[in-house]
Order: sequence, then C-alpha cells, then structure tokens
Amino acid sequence: MQLWWMLWAKPDIGFAMIESMLLVGCGNMAGAMLDGWLAAGVPASRFAVVDPVREDAPGGIPVLRELPQAGRFDAILLGVKPQNLAEVGPQVAPLAGEGALVLSLLAGVELEVLKEHFPAAAGHVRVMPNLAVSLGKAPIALAAQGLDDAARGAVTDLLAPLGTPEWIGEDRFDLVTALAGSGPAFVYRFIDALGAASIRLGLPEEQARRLALAMVEGASALAAQSEHDPGKLADMVASKGGVTRAGLDVLDDGEALGRLVTETLRAARDRSAEMAREARK
Repeated sequence: MQLWWMLWAKPDIGFAMIESMLLVGCGNMAGAMLDGWLAAGVPASRFAVVDPVREDAPGGIPVLRELPQAGRFDAILLGVKPQNLAEVGPQVAPLAGEGALVLSLLAGVELEVLKEHFPAAAGHVRVMPNLAVSLGKAPIALAAQGLDDAARGAVTDLLAPLGTPEWIGEDRFDLVTALAGSGPAFVYRFIDALGAASIRLGLPEEQARRLALAMVEGASALAAQSEHDPGKLADMVASKGGVTRAGLDVLDDGEALGRLVTETLRAARDRSAEMAREARK
C-alpha cells in the first residue's frame, strides 16, 4: 500500500496543470463530480478516494478507509459534511501543503475558515456545483483566495468538463448557492407540481409526469440556445387572449410567481449565511 502512494509523488508542477487529486469523502456531490470527470475522459489514474463507508468508486479507483500518511497531490477536494471539518481537517492538513490546492464543497465554510485549517496550502477555493456535474451541465460557483491568474485558469480548466464554472465574490456566495446549488430542487418541485396539477385536472398519472418532464426538458434546451431571454420567450409563446396568456395571467397576478421565487431564494440564501456563522464558531 505504501508503494502505491509513492506513485503519486512527483515534483512541484505549480498550477500549470492539476494532474492528481485526492477526494476526501465521496458522497453524492463528490461522487457525481468524479462521474463527470471520468465521462469526459479524464483518466481514473489521476484520482484517489478516501471514504469511510463507500464500497467502490467508478473507474475502478481504489477506495481507502483512511488518509495516507504521505503523498503528493496537486489538489485536495473536501467532500465531507461541514460539521466534520473540525475532525477531518487536522488529518488532511499534513497533505495540504507543498503547492497543494484545497477545493471545498463544504456549504457555509468560508475561505478564511479553510485557511485556518489548511494554512500551508497554496490556495483555497470554495466550489458550489449541483448534481448535473455528472452530465457536464452544472453551473459551478467558485470563490478563492491565494490564486493568481494562472491558478484560476487551472481550476477553471479542471472544472470545465463538469459544466459552467463562474468566478464570483465570496460576498455573493450564499445567494449563488441558493440559485445554482439549491436551484435544481426548486425546479424539480415545479416539475412535480405541473404533473400533480395535471393529474388533479384529469390526466393519467404516468402520462402527466412524462409530459411535464419532457416539456421542461425541451423548454430549457430551447431557452439555452435562444437569442431571447426566458421572459421574452414566455411572451412570444403567449398570444393576446389565448390559452397560454390565460395561464400566465395567474402567475403574473400581483407578481405572484416572482414574489414566491424571491422568498424561496431568500430563505435558502439566509440559511447558507447562517451555516457560515456557525462554521466560524
């Protein structure tokens, strides 16, 4: 086993390329990212996985139960639960040095907190994706400290196969977490509501859910390719006095949908900020 870890040791290459990564925790999100990288053709040999409960990993990547005592990684991806950072951090810290970059999926854990736990790391990056990384279609919010332009470019290149990386200021990270990270759950709820409403109004259950899902998939794909913004597309579908306009009038009455979505994002954003305050303690 020790020999296997020695294979990862190599001279410092800076941030010109991130060639080796240690995944500390490989749950739903980190596992989806790993699926996305492998699907995009990134060699499995670039990854090592440490997880106390996961039985296996895609691509035949070995899953270790404990962190290695030594080794050299260009990047370390933290995929544990935020409340476990105090326990896991001291174990990871010896590996997070000598040019290693720390990438964190830990909701609410700010850059300064990461720096306190991993002071020898070459840089710290907060990463907020969603599960569409497995398909290469996730928005990925990024905030960092300690990175120059070359380092940011390397991180962008690393994450580009998983979707659309977006660098933002950390002061907006809670809001972008609500939009890009939690957003899929809100969309899923809307798809479910469309299907459920159709069932209540008379469609067979399976047919209603198929049609709702297919409609949202097609509308999203069209919106992504259109020269028009979604609001304009909605108006283009709805003719005056027509069927679509009758439905939009319900959503638009008193800005009902807009107010509901604003309060939804506000609640998620505020919870993210609350978790950040808890992490600072």
